[in-house]
Amino acid sequence: MKLRGAGSLIAGRFETFAREAVDDGWTKSESPEDESLPKIQTRVAEERARSIIARNDSPDIPFEQSINPYRGCEHGCIYCYARPSHAYLELSPGLDFETRLFAKTNAVQLLRDELSKKSYVPKPIAFGTNTDAYQPIERRYRIMRGLLEVLAECNHPLTIVTKAALIERDIDLLAPMAKKSLVKAFVSVTTLDHKLARALEPRAASPSRRIDAIRALVTAGIPTGVMVAPVIPALTDKSLEAILEAAAGAGAIMAGWIMLRLPNEVRPLFKEWLATHAPQRADHVISIVKQVRGGRENDPNFGSRMSSSGNFSELIDKRFDIACRRFGLNSEDNPMASRGGLDCSLFRPPGSRAQLNLFG
Repeated sequence: MKLRGAGSLIAGRFETFAREAVDDGWTKSESPEDESLPKIQTRVAEERARSIIARNDSPDIPFEQSINPYRGCEHGCIYCYARPSHAYLELSPGLDFETRLFAKTNAVQLLRDELSKKSYVPKPIAFGTNTDAYQPIERRYRIMRGLLEVLAECNHPLTIVTKAALIERDIDLLAPMAKKSLVKAFVSVTTLDHKLARALEPRAASPSRRIDAIRALVTAGIPTGVMVAPVIPALTDKSLEAILEAAAGAGAIMAGWIMLRLPNEVRPLFKEWLATHAPQRADHVISIVKQVRGGRENDPNFGSRMSSSGNFSELIDKRFDIACRRFGLNSEDNPMASRGGLDCSLFRPPGSRAQLNLFG
């Protein structure tokens, strides 16, 4: 479907009913009237979340706290490992994930309440770990903007990963925080091929626009990196060095990469996408995916699910390291280019400054 990643409403694991596609001979339009049928529109439900900071103790994820202002993501990236989360809502990880979204409208107040607790211990909060905080509906709801305002007020450190150029809107908040070593930003770039990107990530910013966003963030003094994620074997891996070069040319100082993952309902959705957009490469892509996942199409185990193994994975890793050295990425001489580097010592609970001023 135009500007949608998934091609179907695949059933989730917890749905009461299953859907089965049946060819009744009407697959192709038989009349001009069929061409005017309404497209699937994005629907947003406003919800009152019970909590906003998610805690993580998984050994293979480099953050302990994260916030997701939205559930579902209109970017529609076909490979998104967050798609199965919609199954818990009895919605399809396919089209529902990118067309039936949920906005946590009380997120800002929940964050204030959480940071005000005496027991709260500040640790960097990661955004963009599940769904993109800067997806298109953020222009309307501005929840991410409100959360940043609270974190800026409290001098709380954070990291951001996004595919959206909308992050440029919040440079006025992020730049002052960067001067205090409170923020790092990462822009995810899967390929520099615009045609392929449009099919893989139909409503995300174009690859060139993402490189422009890196440049804008760097110009504002914000430590910025690029995530080549995911690397899709035999499809996007050829772009690895070109992406790193373009990002470094825009001023990026950090880089990382992640191999394609196909958990749960993502597997049939991605295979369906391959059959539609890259049928001649489909078998080859899945064959290499199995090679890097120990003979399976997915490795769900903690400690190994985010990594990969085998000859192809080792080759990508070597190419990545060589390219990073060549383009000056992940330099040990730059403390902000390494993992960590954010300052938690400046944190003050919400409202503490105003209270101090009353007695100043």
